[in-house]
Amino acid sequence: MTYRVVQWGTGNVGHHALAGVIANPDLELTGVWVSGPDKAGTDAGVLAGLDRSVGVAATNDVAAILDARPDCVVYCSMTDNRLPEAIEDLRMLLAAGVNVVACAPVFFQYPYGVLPDELLKPVQEAAVQGNSSLWVNGIDPGFANDLLPLALAGTCLRIDQLRCMEIVDYASYDNRAVMVDIMGFGKPLDETPMLLQPGVLSLAWGSVVRQLAAGIGVKLDAVTETYERVPAPESFDIATGHIAEGTAAALRFEVRGMVGDRVVTVLEHVTRLRPDLCHDWPQPAHPEGSYRVELTGDPSYTMDLVTSSPRGDHNYATLLATAMRIVNAVPAVVSAPPGILTALDIPLITAPAIRS
Repeated sequence: MTYRVVQWGTGNVGHHALAGVIANPDLELTGVWVSGPDKAGTDAGVLAGLDRSVGVAATNDVAAILDARPDCVVYCSMTDNRLPEAIEDLRMLLAAGVNVVACAPVFFQYPYGVLPDELLKPVQEAAVQGNSSLWVNGIDPGFANDLLPLALAGTCLRIDQLRCMEIVDYASYDNRAVMVDIMGFGKPLDETPMLLQPGVLSLAWGSVVRQLAAGIGVKLDAVTETYERVPAPESFDIATGHIAEGTAAALRFEVRGMVGDRVVTVLEHVTRLRPDLCHDWPQPAHPEGSYRVELTGDPSYTMDLVTSSPRGDHNYATLLATAMRIVNAVPAVVSAPPGILTALDIPLITAPAIRS
């Protein structure tokens, strides 16, 4: 079966997703939505970084996208700084009868107990109205902290704690809005960025600790958060610009799922802009970074996942993996019952076999 697909957004993740849709023999690209007029009219092959045209021009006309009657939209628009608009995008698409796979907003990975009813119910009702499904995933939140830890959990007699970690050097991550405005790198330590405002960490990654708890059959009493920031010892430059001495250059945070006073599920990020910073913090399995699952129980496990690509560094590889996690899910999501899906609801996802 061939699925008709629209690519929505062609930024850091979206252009990889677009290339993945074009390459997949089971997917037919029927449209590309872009947010600005500068990309409108450009062939999808150009936007995907390919050396050929594919005969599908980008548009910023939503009506034209819906008129193409896609089975699924691959949604990769920036959402961190436009959450109300992004949620309305999803509601509109679902109500129109279009299934959606997306890399954000990340709290839809497992929104139960995370999102208030006034944000969750309109999306749920739109899925019922359109007989359509939504699946939000990626690498983190996503594969590295849902499929991998729960696969390990299936081999245990007892589980005391599940901890999922991202330990990564972000110096080459070229997105100023995320790095500076949202995460606060290069900003004074007495200035609290968006990500570290009270409750934001739990909104963004509370889905992870709650889904892990649901996967191992634990009911959480609370979700808590904590963070630590470290200044740059001297000035230096990264992909997004200049980091002045004394401004934020490393960030460590945890979102914790609690049963009473016991920490049961944890999402931890250790983010540096240089590998020589914060030697006492957890170190990655590879100098550029890794994802880690630590399961404490019987048996206990430590699993490290290191991404790489012949076409770029670890950040490039992770963006590609995020894109392909959702692109490869299109058939499963289209076939699923209507509603908001989680990793607990859909079968194992693999890439299609290469065909001659």
